[in-house]
Amino acid sequence: MEKTVYLLEDDESICELVRCTLEMNGVGCETFGSVKEFSEALAKRQPALCLLDVMLPDGNGFDVLKGVKEEYGVPCIILSALGKETDKVKGLNLGADDYISKPFGVLELTARVDAALRRSVRPAVLRVGSLEMNAESMTATYRGKELILNNKEFRLLRYFAQNEGKVLTREALLTDVWGYDGGETRTLDNHIARLRKLGLDFETVFGVGYKFIAD
Repeated sequence: MEKTVYLLEDDESICELVRCTLEMNGVGCETFGSVKEFSEALAKRQPALCLLDVMLPDGNGFDVLKGVKEEYGVPCIILSALGKETDKVKGLNLGADDYISKPFGVLELTARVDAALRRSVRPAVLRVGSLEMNAESMTATYRGKELILNNKEFRLLRYFAQNEGKVLTREALLTDVWGYDGGETRTLDNHIARLRKLGLDFETVFGVGYKFIAD
């Protein structure tokens, strides 16, 4: 199976239902009954998609969602018995790619998972000028030299590369890379400074944001 989904759910019967349903449709599924187990697995290898319950024995799925989106940018679907409109709005505002209320039908689950996986498909290797980035191996080279980047630096540079030549506002960068809107921008400026030290060219557009220029 080419794609793997991580399911964070403490109900064993639901875990078995989801796992069997996805595997019958050619999608691998690994299940975790606690936030601790899920977080440890996520740090080692990121899946194509996460399915997250909200009410968990050692945490809250909304908090997990926020962390997953900020640290890894992995697509997430909330799978919860909390089906009120306010719950759905909260999940979507925190970055969920979809929200499925329990109880759910297996056909609906399969369709929504397939749709999320289709939306998340991107070329593994991105080449812009002398910059080459591989999303699968999380490696990057510039002018033939390997760049040593942490997770956030890699995501920021890839976002710039995907929008090469465009002026990106601070608000857009904080929202799409860090997962929050507004607030302190010093973290963004520090990351830009770090990338500049590696020889990458970023133009500052005063009062707006930055533009990445490839060569």
